[in-house]
Amino acid sequence: MKPALVTGASGFLGWHVAQALLRRGIPVRALVRRPEAVNDLDAELVAGDLRDAGAVCRAAAGCGLVFHVAADYRLWVRRPREMYESNVGGTRNILEAARKAGVERIVYTSTVGCIGFVKDGLGDETTPVTLADMTGHYKRSKWLAEQAALDAARAGLPVVIVNPTAPVGAHDVKPTPTGRTILDFLRGRMPAYVDTGLNIVDAADAAEGHWLACEHGRPGERYILGSENLTLKQIFELLSSITGLPAPRLRLPWFVAFAAAAADTLRAEITGSPPRAPLDAVRMARKKMWVTHAKAGRELGYSPAPAETALRHAVEWFQAHGYC
Repeated sequence: MKPALVTGASGFLGWHVAQALLRRGIPVRALVRRPEAVNDLDAELVAGDLRDAGAVCRAAAGCGLVFHVAADYRLWVRRPREMYESNVGGTRNILEAARKAGVERIVYTSTVGCIGFVKDGLGDETTPVTLADMTGHYKRSKWLAEQAALDAARAGLPVVIVNPTAPVGAHDVKPTPTGRTILDFLRGRMPAYVDTGLNIVDAADAAEGHWLACEHGRPGERYILGSENLTLKQIFELLSSITGLPAPRLRLPWFVAFAAAAADTLRAEITGSPPRAPLDAVRMARKKMWVTHAKAGRELGYSPAPAETALRHAVEWFQAHGYC
């Protein structure tokens, strides 16, 4: 059996995608920058960087499937060019390598940030959205990368696009921005909240969605992989019920959060130390990022667990691994 190439397998969601493949007996080849740092993945480790087209081609050679999960996922970056080189240039390198290797299917991991949002409603794969709607370098770079994947599909490559929402759960090693919010709550560093909302999904369920997209997805189509739409207040209340810790009760006005984030981000630009509350994160919080995964349910058979399950898995993993 030909191996499946997985990028980002040393991280969070990519690790779960690799596990979903391994459970099905599919050998995994993982493109990682530092193979010596990966010790919990039963895969063939290939050293390389997404920005190195030659290394990407060598990694894809002989593979039957490609899951491009890796991305530079930061809401503040001192040198934005690096993010575009990884997220946009790296995606183009993967697509070209997959074309040369003649793979059967490519699953490209986009983000819910590339979905249009509806005021007082739910966004879906058809909601109009443009580059001008993208807040910050992360979302802009991912939108441009998604366009490259769509262009490749129109040119005949068997590319299926998935748009995970906010994955949480086990093995959030860095952790992700959403994981850091959970950690701040566990460490008692969340005295207030803003009126925003997001869609929470267990990373393991989102990974299963990747496999379902590979099996049943239509090339050139996008599939939202989410679970439950919640306000930030509801997320903290669920965390409180899971842990017994008190949920923050103070609702912070948006303009206060904006001013604090602007000052913190300015400090970061001067010192190079990442901000605790990036300005782009607060800008994104003005909209409730609520969506529906109905299309993935209909076409892929995707059926995720409730958000409480995902949050419980995240809490248990962080606690078991000494994060809090």
